[in-house]
Amino acid sequence: MAVRRHGCGSGARAVCALAVVGVMAAASGCSGGGGGAVADEQGGSGSLDAVRRAAAVLAATASGTGTAAVTGDDPAGAGAGTAEVRTSMETAAGGTRVTIRGRGVYDFRTGTGQLTVVLPKDAAGADEHRPITELLAPGALYMKNRGAGVPAGKWVRVDTTALADGNLVTGGATDPMAAAELLLGARRVTYAGRTELAGVPVRHYRGTADLALAARRAGPGSRGALAAAAKGFSTDEVPFDAYLDDQGRLRKVRHRFDFTGEGPAVEVVSTTLLFGFGVQVSVRLPDGGDIYTGRIRER
Repeated sequence: MAVRRHGCGSGARAVCALAVVGVMAAASGCSGGGGGAVADEQGGSGSLDAVRRAAAVLAATASGTGTAAVTGDDPAGAGAGTAEVRTSMETAAGGTRVTIRGRGVYDFRTGTGQLTVVLPKDAAGADEHRPITELLAPGALYMKNRGAGVPAGKWVRVDTTALADGNLVTGGATDPMAAAELLLGARRVTYAGRTELAGVPVRHYRGTADLALAARRAGPGSRGALAAAAKGFSTDEVPFDAYLDDQGRLRKVRHRFDFTGEGPAVEVVSTTLLFGFGVQVSVRLPDGGDIYTGRIRER
């Protein structure tokens, strides 16, 4: 999938694309240099329906509390509501690979969450980088320890509906709800068999999702960002691998993006892992006085 290069609008100026800028900077200093699918045990359109239902299952309130719900092994399986999250965003350009990792919690009912995102050494031109705290909310991304001239202790707010990629890659981690609701645009899905993730039996699906279709079907919290991505990318198709447990809960999803434009092509693989369903999530968004509105230093 290719994305057009855009000039920096008011929202995009607030933050460089963390997932892209590091590997591009590293690449600039370098010289140029699955098994087949099995029969769908769900039968017929079962694969397509299961993948498209994944976001709704995540947003459902867990039926129980205690250890079963917190570990994600709730036998009732009546949804998730909340989850612990691990993210990985790997970029490759000009023979250089950079991986940005994150970890936190997310509430699929409110579309809010908190992640700690860790940049690798030299990803942005320095040896060490303080972890970036990200708060996710419908239509907005808040970042602390952003650097680039932002005063210590201040937050940067980004309107995700103003980003050409809808924050699918800009923050260095794909918003978990957007990652799940992208599957609402699934058009071609193949069942690839059963496997295990951290000891949990899951069904593996491969397919492609249509960004514009996903935006039309998404809830109000993700709709604007996905609609922006549908307009910003030169093609709507996003290849994915999705892993669902026996309760239909999304345990892992991997999206693959290809960027084209000036300079070397950039491939981005964004992976979201979900576990610990039912965990307590409390996200407090910054007050207006804690948000930095000055100029962000260009990298």
